Amino acid sequence: MADPLTTHHLRHVESMATLPSGAGNISRLNAVILGEALASEEDDLILSSPDFSTQAHVPSPEKYLEMYKRSIEDPAGFWSDIASQFYWKQKWGTPVYSENFDIRKGRINIEWFKGGITNICYNCLDANIAAGDGDKIAIYWEGNELGVDATLTYNQLLHKVCQLANYLKDIGVRKGDAVLIYLPMLMELPIAMLACARIGAVHSVVFAGFSSESVAQRIIDCKPKVVLTCNAVKRGPKVINLKDIVDVALAECAKNGAVVDVCLTYGNESALKKESTKWVEGRDIWWQDVLHKYPTSCDVEWVDAEDPLFLLYTSGSTGKPKGVLHTTGGYMVYTATTFKYAFDYKPSDVYWCTADCGWITGHSYVTYGPLLNGASVIVFEGAPNYPDSGRCWDIVDKYKVSIFYTAPTLVRSLMREGNEHVTRYSRKSLRVLGSVGEPINPSAWRWFFNVVGDSRCPISDTWWQTETGGFLITPLPGAWPQKPGSATFPFFGVQPVIVDEKGGEIEGECSGYLCIKSSWPGAFRTLYGDHERYETTYFSAFPGYYFSGDGCSRDKDGYHWLTGRVDDVINVSGHRIGTAEVESALVSHPQCAEAAVVGVEHEVKGQGIYAFVTLVEGVPYSDDLRKSLIMTVRKQIGAFAAPDKIHWAPGLPKTRSGKIMRRILRKIASRQLDELGDTSTLADPGVVDQLIALSDS
Repeated sequence: MADPLTTHHLRHVESMATLPSGAGNISRLNAVILGEALASEEDDLILSSPDFSTQAHVPSPEKYLEMYKRSIEDPAGFWSDIASQFYWKQKWGTPVYSENFDIRKGRINIEWFKGGITNICYNCLDANIAAGDGDKIAIYWEGNELGVDATLTYNQLLHKVCQLANYLKDIGVRKGDAVLIYLPMLMELPIAMLACARIGAVHSVVFAGFSSESVAQRIIDCKPKVVLTCNAVKRGPKVINLKDIVDVALAECAKNGAVVDVCLTYGNESALKKESTKWVEGRDIWWQDVLHKYPTSCDVEWVDAEDPLFLLYTSGSTGKPKGVLHTTGGYMVYTATTFKYAFDYKPSDVYWCTADCGWITGHSYVTYGPLLNGASVIVFEGAPNYPDSGRCWDIVDKYKVSIFYTAPTLVRSLMREGNEHVTRYSRKSLRVLGSVGEPINPSAWRWFFNVVGDSRCPISDTWWQTETGGFLITPLPGAWPQKPGSATFPFFGVQPVIVDEKGGEIEGECSGYLCIKSSWPGAFRTLYGDHERYETTYFSAFPGYYFSGDGCSRDKDGYHWLTGRVDDVINVSGHRIGTAEVESALVSHPQCAEAAVVGVEHEVKGQGIYAFVTLVEGVPYSDDLRKSLIMTVRKQIGAFAAPDKIHWAPGLPKTRSGKIMRRILRKIASRQLDELGDTSTLADPGVVDQLIALSDS
């Protein structure tokens, strides 16, 4: 008998399946069928064309419902069937999964396919080669400069992965050891990830844009055996000396007793000649000098499904980054499955995700998800607007890209540059578009749909997080009518609920906090070395649920609309930045006494960083000081975390207990001065007027 709660959980989607075209009686219904007309502001729904739907993996709402229903009512059977399509040295035991999501019942834990023995690198490479795809292109690499490119077939990729894996074993890297990777988007980045996975080492990729302080913090936390980097990279016209950043980080770590013996450095000579690279003899090794000496085959280290695969540090609302830990089996099954269905992937597709492997998107949807499906993936080293704003479409035409997955930030910045940069390219190869990192506003959605996709490509507007491993709420191309800006419905096996402040589930049309009830295979298992923080951050706000930290509305048709972070994390261009991190960087400046940071709407980046700064007594306000404060943040965290605005603050609005009232600061920052609410509870209500007076100084 189906659990009544589960059946009830399907009420939103079931109401749709019984109505014409699965769309529901939508007021002002002026639906558009893909490829037939432009989506205008008045359109509520975008329907798939029959041609697209009939060949889609999930061709109708009915098929989605049938699969979704099974995934909720019989998760063990549903996911076992899918997992059986992968290579396992030994099958998992029973139960297929075990979980405790309720902190009141003891330790939070999630396990999937435990006892199953596999290897994700084997499934990405060897299994595809065994299936006859050895000569298929795995990676098309596009350099920063026009005309600089390279390719690797699945066979060639395996050879390179094995050489690096053999080298790592030779220098003493063993199963369970951490390897820190600080590389730009060279082919060596996915190679390094796969080489670690092959030998059971745990990779921790750090985005090659983070400062030396950020790199040092991560090294001290995970104590890697080796750091993999490159001497420099060109992004657009700018050279970034990555090795210098690593040198400073390693020196800092050594002072703290975290000594790294080997720094394997790829010589990226288009950015910096080898002889110009600073060198520490005995520690630094040139990648190209040693790797070619190693054999091109390497035995696989078979691991348990619950053995760790990687660590990825993400911003928390308190200063210290959190080491999100993903394990092997569930993550493998989940990323591969979400990739296949959310992009309606077919073997003939050429797929490009513009994300860097330094973020979760680059782990799940540049490296693992696509390669597990035997896809041809584009890895792009450069900047999307270099040498001009047509670069993305130049790449799309050059490689005949059929699936293009990017961030709303990039969509909005290209939209500002004008349509001619898009329309001078053909883009005829595109068939599915995707969006990641933050909610995409309807006007950007329509531009992406109408201009980039010529009104014929569905958009997979995916909602997920570093912690979730893969998509949780996403359109499935061909299955559902789309609403511009809505992430639509949950992926298989995912039960989203919207709760109120007290944790009560809200039914029907509503707004509240987005939580997930019960686990899915791709969920993270802990925060490295800090399970207690894992439990308090994600499972204590609403006991019995995983709390996403995001707000969400559900409309009368059951579509989900993400409204952004509800905690102290700002989402800038799809990068999560903890306000506490930026504040502590500002306060480290000798002339800054106190700082409070909030997010404000930004037309390109989604959210911008707005900092209220109180200076040390007697220090005058000046533009130079403003620049110096911004440079401090850039140096400590990275350029992407630099405040967009510094607002001088003689004092900050605080409660009598000393808590900064960020709600009031957000209103001042976004100039919503008529919505300040009650300020009488502040220790010094006069501060608010002073801040308003200084708004434009």
